[in-house]
Amino acid sequence: MDKSWMHKPRSTKVYKNGLNQFLDMAFANVSLNGKIICPCKYCKNAKWASREIAKEHLLVDGFIKGYTHWVIHGEDTSSSQTRFDNFDQSDMFDDMDDLVHDAFGIKGPDESTREEPNEQAKTFYKLLGDAQQELYPGCKKFSKLAFILRLFHLKCMGKWSNKTFTLLLELLKEAFPDVTESLPKSYYEMQKIIGALGLSCIKIDSCPNDCMLYWKKHENDTFCHICNTPRYKQSQNDVPDEEASSVKPKKIATKVLRYFPLTPRLQRIFMSSKTASLMRWHKEECTKDGCMRHPSDSPVWHAFDRQHKEFAKDSRNVRLGLASDGFSPFKTLSVTHSTWPVIVTPYNIPPWMCMKEPFFFLTLLIPGPSSPGNNIDVYLQPLVEELKELWNGVETYDASSKKNFNMRVSLLWTINDFPAYANLSGWSTKGELACPMCHKDTWSKYLYRSRKQCYMGHRRFLSSNHPYRKDANSFDGKEEHGTPPLPLTGDKILEDLGELNVKFGKKVNDNPTLPYNWKKRSIFFNLPYWKDIILRHNLDVMHIEKNVCDNVLGTLLNLEGKTKDHENSRLDLKDMGIRHALHPTILESGRKYLPAASFSMSKKEKEVFF
Repeated sequence: MDKSWMHKPRSTKVYKNGLNQFLDMAFANVSLNGKIICPCKYCKNAKWASREIAKEHLLVDGFIKGYTHWVIHGEDTSSSQTRFDNFDQSDMFDDMDDLVHDAFGIKGPDESTREEPNEQAKTFYKLLGDAQQELYPGCKKFSKLAFILRLFHLKCMGKWSNKTFTLLLELLKEAFPDVTESLPKSYYEMQKIIGALGLSCIKIDSCPNDCMLYWKKHENDTFCHICNTPRYKQSQNDVPDEEASSVKPKKIATKVLRYFPLTPRLQRIFMSSKTASLMRWHKEECTKDGCMRHPSDSPVWHAFDRQHKEFAKDSRNVRLGLASDGFSPFKTLSVTHSTWPVIVTPYNIPPWMCMKEPFFFLTLLIPGPSSPGNNIDVYLQPLVEELKELWNGVETYDASSKKNFNMRVSLLWTINDFPAYANLSGWSTKGELACPMCHKDTWSKYLYRSRKQCYMGHRRFLSSNHPYRKDANSFDGKEEHGTPPLPLTGDKILEDLGELNVKFGKKVNDNPTLPYNWKKRSIFFNLPYWKDIILRHNLDVMHIEKNVCDNVLGTLLNLEGKTKDHENSRLDLKDMGIRHALHPTILESGRKYLPAASFSMSKKEKEVFF
């Protein structure tokens, strides 16, 4: 349809004829009870109006600036939909219409049925109008909504304060009067726009002793039902006073968990045809030649597909990995504070994308000041509950196929360092049985001189004819004829732990005694498929690589405080009765020295003075 009449004076015959054609199209396609959404300058696609009123508004006030794509009023969008290909992370926001439709549970712009205009409907049409409205007349790069999202992204990346961001908005409105109507007045107004898209978080109060969440049946409790600690901070305003103000004081929770629902963010991946097609990459484009280049090449992935064939049929079903660790949110490390984010990432996409920031989804932010430790399961409850629902599936619109499908989601494993491994798996990584792979068959020995636990028996994992198995002198003085321990299956774990009920909380001291090194039954076993996964927890490469490299270099260079070849380690060798050539020797002068080891960079003997 020719739209040149929109730029003519509203008193001309050309404008009036074009307006009648527009109204004919709108009332033929999207009218409800004889009304349409009014696109005038003041109604801004947020109010319903009859034909006479809408015509009057458009003659007197005119259309919203930049509203040239009449999607809300029934125009076919196949040839007129604006794309923002130069927008950062365009894979996520190249289709503002789908972003708005998905946020309100409407899966396509051709949806013709409309409910009565309630508050949610008004918000929906307002956002849809923002998605189609040009930032300023003639702007083809940004819509109003796209530009607001871009500003919000820059604020987050630049770590701007709310006050600074509001000052920036005021400056932009003063410097560019053409965009005055498009930009919000303050950060608070921008928050309301972003919140309407479903990008806000859910705050759940928790016990400061990590005992429970004030969630579901405990939502209205005011005291912890385990340690009886108050939910809210006590203040002087809580004390009754006849002269006090009648205004009810605001209750401040002692500890708040921030939960970011996972489902809408996974659905938004499929809103763009580009990223939606990439979610099938692991099945359609990944090279299958026996080499491991991607998680889909791993035995864990293949075993999961064999056990859950219905899930594996649709390549769009999402496989997730979960990672968590503590960090100090303050710039100085002198402040003892540990905040724990819980992050998930989808593995369907190519490896060069699944480890990038746009696909790192923060799902939980567990507050400090102390680490949750073994009580992290208390905070994982909302996420695990959502993962259980996602296993059954949720209806999602796929932009690449233009159809809805039932998106199912599974969690394949977790990735952590060794201390966090214990928190998530439930197996303590300290003491005699610290190895989670060898579990009860861990070979360990306490070194009294070095005051640490030593873990050996590694030759059990070699082939039966490997020469190291019979090389007693290079190891602990004994030949190795043992077999590697059997992997610990999910069924075996559930059998060991049985129905033991572990209470969480820092002040709980009456928990039952668990077998071996178990501290709890991990909450992930509430997922119906978790026991079937053959590798449930992984150690991250970064920590292993750094720690091993530091120890090797510190020992080779004999760095003080970092070398593992010191007097106590030599005395431990002497106590064990092995490596006699490395035992410390006392000279006639009273001094003692350590013979040079085979890896030493100098042939001189190490002298250690009393």
